[in-house]
Amino acid sequence: DEEEDYMSDLFIKQDVRPGLPMVRRMKEAIQKEEKQKEANEKNRQKSLKEEEKERRDLVLKSALGHENKGFALLQKMGYKSGQALGKSGEGIVEPIPLNIKTGRSGLGHEELKKRKAEEKLENYRQKLHMKKQANEQAADQFRVRFKNKQEERKMEGDLRKSQRACQQLDMQKDIDVPKETWYWLEPEEEDKKDEEDKEDECTSSDLSVSEKLRILTAYLREEHFYCIWCGTTYEDSQDLSSNCPGDSAADHD
Repeated sequence: DEEEDYMSDLFIKQDVRPGLPMVRRMKEAIQKEEKQKEANEKNRQKSLKEEEKERRDLVLKSALGHENKGFALLQKMGYKSGQALGKSGEGIVEPIPLNIKTGRSGLGHEELKKRKAEEKLENYRQKLHMKKQANEQAADQFRVRFKNKQEERKMEGDLRKSQRACQQLDMQKDIDVPKETWYWLEPEEEDKKDEEDKEDECTSSDLSVSEKLRILTAYLREEHFYCIWCGTTYEDSQDLSSNCPGDSAADHD
């Protein structure tokens, strides 16, 4: 029978499922294909660069012979194969290796590439260092702002407490008008629950919150012998100075 083309539709449609016996023609076709691949691999023509590299490696691996003029001159001067160079034998034994240049770039190109790579790496490290410093500085600034904000809120709360105490103590002494308008809480301020509105009320004067708190604390101590930090009204100034630690929150901590 005429051999069937193994790439034909008839051959492809043959049942070759696992477990079924493979027909003889299919086995022969597979063997033929493998042999063809091996032949193509053996007959593949090598490129010019591959041939040059093989010849160069072969020459470099072989030792110099008597036909080499330089080696012949060395032998005439007493040199023996495998012996180190020099009068006392302190020189090199093997020839200096060749550095084969296969690219088209000019001399010094590799050094330039290496230097640029090092500069790029150094710039990248500097950017990382600067970014790290910026992040640390931003974190420190955030912590300082957060701490200042907390202290400011605490101070505003102490001021409102002092204003409330001042109003009660003044009214107990039949004082109908505060010494300064901001010594007392505004009537509508007590009903406000929005903290931002309270901040606007407290900072309406030219004085800062800390200055107001200091002045009002001194007034309460001198006029009423009262300390907002202790929450106590003392009998007189001597009792106040003897039993009260100081006139600020830091003194009472």
